[in-house]
Amino acid sequence: MNENISSVSAHEDEVNLEGALRPENLKEFVGQSRVANQLDLLLSAARSRQAPADHVLLSGPPGLGKTTLAMIIASEMGAPIRITSGPAIQHAGDLASILSTLVEGEILFLDEIHRMSRPAEELLYMAMEDFRVDVIVGKGAGATAIPLDLPHFTLVGATTRAGLLPSPLRDRFGFTAQLDFYEDQELAHIVQRSAGLLSVSITEDSVNEIGSRSRGTPRVANRLLRRVRDYAQVHNAGTVTIKETQAALEMYEVDPLGLDRLDQAVLGAIVHRFNGGPVGLSTLAMAIGEEAETIESLAEPFLVRSGFISRTPRGRTATKAGFAHLGATPPPDLPDIGTSSLF
Repeated sequence: MNENISSVSAHEDEVNLEGALRPENLKEFVGQSRVANQLDLLLSAARSRQAPADHVLLSGPPGLGKTTLAMIIASEMGAPIRITSGPAIQHAGDLASILSTLVEGEILFLDEIHRMSRPAEELLYMAMEDFRVDVIVGKGAGATAIPLDLPHFTLVGATTRAGLLPSPLRDRFGFTAQLDFYEDQELAHIVQRSAGLLSVSITEDSVNEIGSRSRGTPRVANRLLRRVRDYAQVHNAGTVTIKETQAALEMYEVDPLGLDRLDQAVLGAIVHRFNGGPVGLSTLAMAIGEEAETIESLAEPFLVRSGFISRTPRGRTATKAGFAHLGATPPPDLPDIGTSSLF
């Protein structure tokens, strides 16, 4: 029982830390300059009209700042924010109960919007466009639709899989932003800012080292910084130097290019167990003891982006760069696919 309580408490501490590291306005937001400038224009225009901003759709892989941008939108508009997620809305009534309690100008942040149920999705169409919903009272032939007017609100939807959103829903967003992976120098800036907020004394080369191993993702950068801080604290290092940084990242199995344990397991299985592939996703998942969805959503995008594996109609294959990264010799007939830039 005590162990469970400690585990929950530790998770809450991590969540609270992540929240404390979030920038509070667009000026503090690092990276995504194109999206930030577009949002700044959108919000400035809405403020000048003294009207709620258009609905906003934020799309991109996990950890790039979609939730942070939603909170910044609320802060810039001086409006309250309501946070929910697609999986939590399984019935139209769930959504109607949320919408009916919104106040004028409120921001409704709907994370993983592509996972919302179809009935709730269809209710959302009318709410976004006409700011009203029809509440069904009764059942069967005696059912009656009662129109309910809603306050003007701004929906901020976030999705990691924009392709799963139906066109009628996408078209109702006034602004759609595609978030891109961050450059190493942007991540280093984020690490430096977070280190200041956490009161961590850290050298510049350590900051750059963490940034270069963060997979282009601020969430990963902040997580690695906290683990490096822990290592330095346990080893009584007043200032985090490159020595402590590299030792900590090695302990947590993050290699110099940012591959973690799962990435290395996937790449290692393709190279060593399947001689470079091709190998099907389900077979690969069984070989390393992971779920296929975990590999497809967490490891595969980074490995493909790094140029270490490729997806073919016959399955996943390792590239020459993938073999080289593991110090293995590729088969002589392996085509030279080349490597893609990391970002």
